[in-house]
Amino acid sequence: MMLSMTAFSRQQLDKEWGSLTWEIRSVNHRYLETSVRLPESFRGLENTVRDAVRKKLNRGKVECQLRYQAVEIAQSDISLNKGLIEKLIQANNEINKITNLDNQLTSSEILRWPGVIANQDTDTDTVEKEALGLFGAALDELVSTREREGEALKGFLNQRIDSIRQIVASIREQMPEIISSQRKNLLNRLEELKAELEPIRLEQEAAILAQKADVDEELDRLDSHLDEVKRVIESNGQKGRRLDFLMQELNREANTLSSKSIVIDTTLGAVELKVLIEQMREQIQNVE
Repeated sequence: MMLSMTAFSRQQLDKEWGSLTWEIRSVNHRYLETSVRLPESFRGLENTVRDAVRKKLNRGKVECQLRYQAVEIAQSDISLNKGLIEKLIQANNEINKITNLDNQLTSSEILRWPGVIANQDTDTDTVEKEALGLFGAALDELVSTREREGEALKGFLNQRIDSIRQIVASIREQMPEIISSQRKNLLNRLEELKAELEPIRLEQEAAILAQKADVDEELDRLDSHLDEVKRVIESNGQKGRRLDFLMQELNREANTLSSKSIVIDTTLGAVELKVLIEQMREQIQNVE
């Protein structure tokens, strides 16, 4: 199955203690690069989140963000973390000694510090477990989106492959007539110039012209590379890097075909080939 590296997923959970929202974005990248943004009270989940991403994805720049909104609690339910408050005041006093300043923390500043106010009724382990379960659902949704996008990319690539094959077949079919026509044109020009040329020499010139215009090898290699592209598309595992290399090979053959062109039809065919190959290359940048 082909996977796209570009996708987005969002999952939200509402409970009596508050709401959790995961958002995951992924874009193309040479390797797997994961960034995780968590509320301070959920920092302990970061390694677990990264491990889960590594098990599901191979490439892409992945951004994972968790938002947590606790329910508004009544004053009677407020519980202060006295130990944390004492440590904050102690740290503030030590900083004042080092800096020779006298900046004291205000009550509002202390209250805003993460973890100072806690809801006694909220089970931290339960909330973290719910957060991890919700992340698993968001990650599965992201993978499904990447699969759907990948199938769309696969269809796009197959259409371009079919178009390239048609151009290659058309050029191959025209080549005998093109070479024959060019040989006749050469003979006509010599006749017009009334050039005195030995028959053997004339045949040699015609053979050289045919050799320079011979693109059978290029056409064969184009077909061979297209066969490999199809094989990679249908194979398992990562495909993006291999397909990107094959685009370079296809483009090289198209350039050689263009340089050997002796009539406008093959020149236009080579140009169209390069356009199609570039379209494929751009889309392949999103393939995992």
